[in-house]
Amino acid sequence: MVDALPLIPEQRQRRILELLAAHGVVSIHALTDDLGVSAMTVRRDIASLETAGQVHPVTGGVRLATRHVAQPPNERRQRETLGAPQKRVIAEEAARLVEDGMTVFLDAGTTCEAIVPHLAKHAGLTVLTNDPHSGLALMAFPQLSVILAGGELDPVTAAMGGHLAAATVSAVNFDVAFVSTGAWSVERGVMAPALDNVEVKNAAMKAACSSVLVADSSKYGAVARFRVAPLEDFAVIVTDDALAPADVRDVSGTGVDLRQLSA
Repeated sequence: MVDALPLIPEQRQRRILELLAAHGVVSIHALTDDLGVSAMTVRRDIASLETAGQVHPVTGGVRLATRHVAQPPNERRQRETLGAPQKRVIAEEAARLVEDGMTVFLDAGTTCEAIVPHLAKHAGLTVLTNDPHSGLALMAFPQLSVILAGGELDPVTAAMGGHLAAATVSAVNFDVAFVSTGAWSVERGVMAPALDNVEVKNAAMKAACSSVLVADSSKYGAVARFRVAPLEDFAVIVTDDALAPADVRDVSGTGVDLRQLSA
């Protein structure tokens, strides 16, 4: 019986992509076993695939390169229905961090908007948001003191951003800031598609005693153009329970209080 010929780099790299398509994340050790080559050879193949934009290295392994966050027309309407069960459980858990008399920042986005009904049970809350949708939802609860940050309105996300919104946010001392995102990972932290978004999120985190990231697992590994903050800057991350085990280990390794909820 003739031994199989060793694979050339193109064949190895095609096999790596096949394994990633089947498993999502594959360890270096598993790749060396499957391909019958050294870890150094595997890392060279991964480097070539990364240069081509096809994969992204993670601690001890590799994952498929993730999509870049885009903002399609009517994105807000689409996001209201996507992942709704996950958003509900995330919002409920996030609201447990709120106590009577607090001053709260509520970021723009449908996940933060889902927190609004849970705030009604608290007395003496002041809530600032840069999201007109959340602002209107908060008006249903007259016992809450509501501040809507002014600024330039993003016609796609319907969020207030830029210098004016950031200035309003910076003028308030928050007990807790709930920050949302469409893209997050250990390697790249929390991201945003526009600098106007970054400016407001950073202002809120700087003004808050504690920052909480609320983001479902489908956003993990996605990439947006601008970096907001590393995960270590958050006291708590609230997400659903669909993160891959390797991602759970990576996120927990940052020392952040990771709370995963079943939808």
